[in-house]
Amino acid sequence: MNKRVYLLTIVSFVVGMVELIIGGILDLVAEDLNTSLGKTGLLISIFSIVFALAAPVLLSLTSKIERKKLTIFSLVVFLLGNLLAVMSNTFTVLMIARIISAASGSLLVVLCVTIASNIVESKYRARAIGVVFMGISASLVLGVPIGLMLGNAFGWKAPFVLIIILTLLSIAGVYFFMESIQPKPAIPMRKQLLTLKNRRVFTAQLTSFLFLTGHLTLYGYLTPFLKTSLGLTGTWVSIVYLIFGIAAVAGGGLGGVASDRFGTKPTILTSIVIFGISMFLIPFTTFAFPLFLVVMVVWSMLSWGITPAQQSYLIEIAPESSDIQQSLNNSALHLGIALGSTVGAFVIERSTVDMNATVGGVFIILALVTSLLSMKGKNKSVMSFSNQKAG
Repeated sequence: MNKRVYLLTIVSFVVGMVELIIGGILDLVAEDLNTSLGKTGLLISIFSIVFALAAPVLLSLTSKIERKKLTIFSLVVFLLGNLLAVMSNTFTVLMIARIISAASGSLLVVLCVTIASNIVESKYRARAIGVVFMGISASLVLGVPIGLMLGNAFGWKAPFVLIIILTLLSIAGVYFFMESIQPKPAIPMRKQLLTLKNRRVFTAQLTSFLFLTGHLTLYGYLTPFLKTSLGLTGTWVSIVYLIFGIAAVAGGGLGGVASDRFGTKPTILTSIVIFGISMFLIPFTTFAFPLFLVVMVVWSMLSWGITPAQQSYLIEIAPESSDIQQSLNNSALHLGIALGSTVGAFVIERSTVDMNATVGGVFIILALVTSLLSMKGKNKSVMSFSNQKAG
């Protein structure tokens, strides 16, 4: 496989880190900018909403621009967004910085996926896309512990300085090692959305959305939970996040193995059920730290362990539009992150952080329901809806 795919994976990792990197340092940002935890949590929500919605729009607007040039330009804008974050001294300026980073970052992720599929032989295309998505998944689970360790040691702006350095290296890598790639016609957004008229596809995408919503309702506010409910200090909070990140990455690999061995449907349903149980149990394990760690590891492994099975399932039920479904699933995941962060902010403002796990668990139950609805009945051709519409 073309080694430049791994360069694109690094770019996707750097971009993905910015989304949740602020999650572990919410209290530091809130204190420095004199805002509440709930309001500060909206920095995650806004980023995720912009990230999910901007990609298809920007991809359409830039459909005629040569891909290497567009990637470098997007990286420069992404760099400026993070420079603004480092220089920000008010919540408003930091929010603007997050919007700039999210918009440019969303386009970069799509570019990484499309470029990766274009620079390899057709037989390696799926593997190349999977490697790029591995960088995104790893960044989402490792961004928080990295941000937490740097934030506690050097202040909340330190993680953004790291992002700036990594972005500069990414720009250099793309400039020197990527070749010019001419654009291909973009798939119209209307055609993408038409595939959701298929009940099984729509409920499968809804499952991803609800699952991430439930997860982020607690995970987005795990730092205040660890400090208030378990009384952990900064060092121990960092250790817990590191354990969580390692377990989540391992879970992603195990989820793929389980999906291949037992099938996508059993893997998805089992993962959702056990994940939901572990979330509901979290507040009841705080009396014994070792017990909390065991339940948390199960929770963290399944948080991304379901992703390979879910993406494979979408390919199974919609093989004619598998590329479109992967793109829509990425948007569904980020919209879930946005809603989960917002719901978590609402709960923590009006109740206690212990309630975040319970509220998040309710969304997991809803995800189980939509998953069962998706798996019920026979599948119909997804693209037939587009053909009917066109006719």
